[in-house]
Amino acid sequence: MIMKIEEAMQSRHMVRKYKDKPIPVEVIKQLNDRINENNDKYDLSIKLMVNDKKAFNAVIKMILAKGVNNYLILAGKDRPDLDEKLGYCGADLMLFAQTLGLNTWWAGGTINKKRTSQEVGGQKVVGIVSIGYGATQGVSHKSKKAEDISSYKGTAPEWFINGVNAALLAPTALNKQAFFIKGEGNKVSMSCDNGIFTGADLGLGKYHFEIGAGKDNFEWV
Repeated sequence: MIMKIEEAMQSRHMVRKYKDKPIPVEVIKQLNDRINENNDKYDLSIKLMVNDKKAFNAVIKMILAKGVNNYLILAGKDRPDLDEKLGYCGADLMLFAQTLGLNTWWAGGTINKKRTSQEVGGQKVVGIVSIGYGATQGVSHKSKKAEDISSYKGTAPEWFINGVNAALLAPTALNKQAFFIKGEGNKVSMSCDNGIFTGADLGLGKYHFEIGAGKDNFEWV
C-alpha cells in the first residue's frame, strides 16, 4: 500500500548515512515527474543527480554525509521569492520521496555550491536534498511546543491546531524552527527569522502547515 503524504510527514526524519543501494529506474522516473511538475508550476530548476558523489566536500562526506550518491539540487533564477519557493517545493519532494520508501536530508550550508551551481547552468543554489535508502530511518529531534510558535485570535479551530503541529514536523536550518504562525478567522500568516535560511525555512513551514490544516480551510495573508 502506498504511503500518503500525511503519513510521510509523520515518518520522515533526517538521515545522513545511506546504504549502497541504487534507486530503481521506475522510482527515479516518479521522482523526475514530480520534480518537473514543481519546476513548471513555480519556474524553478530543481535537478535530480543520480550516482554522483560531488555534492559535499571530502571532510563533510567523511564525517556527516556517508553514502550520499543521489541528491536534489534546489536551484532557480535569482529572485526575491526564490528561497521560499525552493523550500516549499523541497518539502513536497522530500515527503514524496518518503512515500516511495526513500529517506532524505536537507543540507544548506555544507554543500559544494560551485559544483552544484555548474550543474544547473550557474543559477542560484539554495541547498540540496540527499536522497536514497537510509542506513537507518532516523530519529525524532527535540521540537518546540505549538504555543511557542503560534497564536490564534479567539479559540483556535482544529484545522489551525493541526497545521501548527504539522509545521513543527518540517525540517529547518539548524533545527531552529524560527517561524511564527498567526491566525484570525480563516486568515493565516507566517513569519520567520533565521538569517540566510529564512526564505527556505518559511517555504518548508508553509508546505507542512498546508498539509496539516488543509488548503481549503484557510488563506495566507
